[in-house]
Amino acid sequence: MTANIRLAQHTDAEAVLALAKPFATSFVVDERAFHHAFSSLLASPQAHLTVAETAQQLVGYVLGFDHYTFFANGRVAWVEEIMVSAASRRQGIGQLLMQEFEAWAVARGCKLVGLATRRAAAFYQALGYEESATYFRKIL
Repeated sequence: MTANIRLAQHTDAEAVLALAKPFATSFVVDERAFHHAFSSLLASPQAHLTVAETAQQLVGYVLGFDHYTFFANGRVAWVEEIMVSAASRRQGIGQLLMQEFEAWAVARGCKLVGLATRRAAAFYQALGYEESATYFRKIL
């Protein structure tokens, strides 16, 4: 399956919302909060939201950010969310989304891309990622 990877647009909101709802496991995606966040993310220079489209249908997205750090001597990029619809998995779409995100990170001078995962370690290892730390969180 060939996918077109492109920057998200305001008209993609409902399709991204439909993909984000099953992604969330710790929270229930609230539509009002989603729409506020979606508009804010599209306007943020530190955020990068890219979608995968096949046959005029959105089948995936990746959302990430970049910021300066001390430990890496510069900028790093962080993948916050990546989602591919169940029907479109194992067809290379996630890999295309990650490649595009990595290209964005390189263009911005990032030294590394980081992410957290519970269910997709093998996917990231196949892309050349290595385990580096344990992820902790505190719900506020």
